[in-house]
Amino acid sequence: MRRSISPKVLLAVALAVLGPAFSTEAASPTLMKLLKVLKDRGTLTAQEYEDLVLAAQAESATVAATPAAVLAPSGPAQAPQAHSKVAPSAETASAPTTSAPSVKATPGADKPADKPKASKWYDQINVRGYTQLRYHAVLDRDGAELNVPNDRSISENNTFFLRRGRIILSGDVSEHLGIYIQPDLNASPGSGDFSVQLRDMYGDVYLDKAKEYRIRLGQSKVPYGWSNMQSSANRAALERTDAINSAVEGERDIGAFFYWAPDEIRKRYAELIKLGLKGSGDYGVVGFGGYSGQGLNRLDLNNTPHVVAKVSYPFQLATGQFFEAGVHAYSGKFVTSTQSMTVAGKTFTPSTRAGGISDERVGMSAIWYPQPFGIEAEWNVGRGPELSSDFRTISADTLHGGYVQFAYKDQNKLGNWFPFTRWQYYSGGRKFAVNSPNELVNELDFGIEWSPWNPVEFTIQFTHTFDRTNTKTAPYNDTTSADRISFQAQINY
Repeated sequence: MRRSISPKVLLAVALAVLGPAFSTEAASPTLMKLLKVLKDRGTLTAQEYEDLVLAAQAESATVAATPAAVLAPSGPAQAPQAHSKVAPSAETASAPTTSAPSVKATPGADKPADKPKASKWYDQINVRGYTQLRYHAVLDRDGAELNVPNDRSISENNTFFLRRGRIILSGDVSEHLGIYIQPDLNASPGSGDFSVQLRDMYGDVYLDKAKEYRIRLGQSKVPYGWSNMQSSANRAALERTDAINSAVEGERDIGAFFYWAPDEIRKRYAELIKLGLKGSGDYGVVGFGGYSGQGLNRLDLNNTPHVVAKVSYPFQLATGQFFEAGVHAYSGKFVTSTQSMTVAGKTFTPSTRAGGISDERVGMSAIWYPQPFGIEAEWNVGRGPELSSDFRTISADTLHGGYVQFAYKDQNKLGNWFPFTRWQYYSGGRKFAVNSPNELVNELDFGIEWSPWNPVEFTIQFTHTFDRTNTKTAPYNDTTSADRISFQAQINY
């Protein structure tokens, strides 16, 4: 005998299975269809079917009358409305009610949020630097001991040497002022000891918002010679040439310079470095100014500043090739330092002109950037202090010299490669040396720079010296047929 199932039980089961989707619809057609299926299969009698239909209709009517807030689907807990009668839970019972009439206004609650604090000027400062570790070996020579003024690490008795240890702080601290500070933590003064030395400390005063016009005040590079402007961190050859660097040894002096370059060209100067093409940096299309003239970290001695001017332009050809051409010149009076010397048993103290000796040059540069082949050339002529052949006087005499460098830039899975060869020649006085002796330089360099990763560079360079005057020790004889090999590891940070 089949047992009868209560219609209310069947209705409850059906509602539980079908869920709340039917709770808001009166006499859902789906529910009615389910009941009919049960009746047709004999699960329900005709009487039970009629009772369930009537019960479903009654239940639907009751559900429709229930407030919508009670029948809302389950989900994330909603904050009770101000008129809600729902009792707070144990977790929220102690919290202040959100009912509008009971909320007290908090003083200042309607005020806007505080604005972020303006950044300090020192927040705009960037810190970077580089270190160069070298190893030299003089393989052979004839004549005087080899002396290279630009590189005191070269010595027949020296091996490892920390050539440069630079820390650079720079940045635009306001809309119209940028600063640049660079000490060398391992500078080598004339005594051969090592000390911290100030290389750069200047401010760029921007005269317009685009920063196309600026005045540079302080100790900075003198805008003479393309290779003098180029950073030692970017140069492939280990040192600058005597022909150009003898104009401003140390490349820097105290003074004031005006620079101008259109915004487009300033970006191009930056791109030449970013692309690894070893650019010289942004020293304007036009630059001129005045400076002490006595050299890096030295006082003026004659109350007569040097003046300098340069014009250069980095062209970009239709092929994308970069080419830069420039001219530069300076003029002033240089006060030479003197001391007695003994030559062939006789002692001499050369005389010099009070107030300084004429010191003036003009030069030109042409740079075909390595894409991938590159040519770099500079030449200058002029007059400057020079010791006479009889060691008795120092006066103005002619000078000339320059260099040519060929290079190739390549990149493969092992890193960046930069092979180069350079010939340099100079004949003239070396004004920064004691007694300003005549200097003859004729050298040929072969080298390759390899950078497996951006922060690390390795360079090996072989140099053959045809002639080089030892300007350190009288009687200033020449070194000939000398060979040396140099290794350098540079880390950039």
